[in-house]
Amino acid sequence: MGLASGGFSRRERCKEVIRMRRLLRLLPLAAFALSSTALLAGDLEKGYAAFDVGDYETSLAECQPLADEGDAAAQFCVGRLYANGFGVPMDDAKALFYYGAAAEQGFPQAQYNLGIMHANGWGVTMNDEKAAEFYLAAAEKGYVPAVMTVAEIRHRGMGIEQSDVDAYAWYIVASDLGNMDAELKRDAAAKELSPADQASGKKMAEDLLKAIDIDTMHVGRTE
Repeated sequence: MGLASGGFSRRERCKEVIRMRRLLRLLPLAAFALSSTALLAGDLEKGYAAFDVGDYETSLAECQPLADEGDAAAQFCVGRLYANGFGVPMDDAKALFYYGAAAEQGFPQAQYNLGIMHANGWGVTMNDEKAAEFYLAAAEKGYVPAVMTVAEIRHRGMGIEQSDVDAYAWYIVASDLGNMDAELKRDAAAKELSPADQASGKKMAEDLLKAIDIDTMHVGRTE
């Protein structure tokens, strides 16, 4: 078979035409993908603000795209919506998924909420030990509700070894982080301890406070 003009056979020219047509079809899709990034990207602040005023549809619309991109704060936002049935059907499985994704990135509110779900058996088998792990992870970041919860479960021995000294230490931490209820419990706990145990608790609290990463203490907007 002879060569067509340009040194290509007819079959090769057909292949080239087909390749170019495919490329031309893909170019608009690529352009759309690039141009739509800004359109799809949500606004986290708007999402949280909408949640605060009960505009859950807007909250989902703003947070979902960011959650899909892996933003931990947005994943927490979406998790709350599904956990409470705000603007979407209540779905514990989806709440666990989004909380879990955020918790894996160290987001303390998500860790704390996972603790609550495991403690209550919401979407999972009730498990105080697993709940305690999540509470502790959030408490070690200085998330005050988690700090208080760890103090309580330490005092009661729920899912974690009972220790009045450790409970006292966590009450001190919560108090130093601004929880007023913790002050009363701290003082009550101190009365049940010997001077030596009080000293141990204070030293533990001092070490815990030093270890807390201030930058992670107030991640997120609401509990």
